[in-house]
Amino acid sequence: MSDETFRLLVNGAEVTVEADRDTPLLYALRNQLGLKGTRFGCGLGLCGSCNVLVDGRVVHSCDTPLWSVDGKEVRTVEGLGDSPLQRAMIDEQAAQCGYCVSGVVMTATALLARNSCPSECEVREALDGNLCRCGAHNRMVRAVLKASQIEAAQ
Repeated sequence: MSDETFRLLVNGAEVTVEADRDTPLLYALRNQLGLKGTRFGCGLGLCGSCNVLVDGRVVHSCDTPLWSVDGKEVRTVEGLGDSPLQRAMIDEQAAQCGYCVSGVVMTATALLARNSCPSECEVREALDGNLCRCGAHNRMVRAVLKASQIEAAQ
């Protein structure tokens, strides 16, 4: 297998990645681009720890091959900057071990982009694919709801 060149827009910057076409996006982000905020969890797209946004949609970067994101916009937790969601996560002490948090934040960011005032049920439904083994899930839900209120007040 030979390496190919892929061009992506990652967190607003144009980047070039040289890798096998089936290399998971997660590996390119972490190992080639040094973006360590995106975590490897299960490797099967089941836990949500590796979630990033591709053209505004949540994807599991662990099972998303590079060929499928060539020419697309990728946003990771490092690309969010300071946001009401991140402040609310801190205020609500929504991270215990922190392993799943970047995936949760990316999933919640996508939710808030399409629904600026979600109900608790809608937040829980959106975060259903993000596994938290520490038991901080309820605090995460509260943080997303708080962030939506902060954004509505601005």
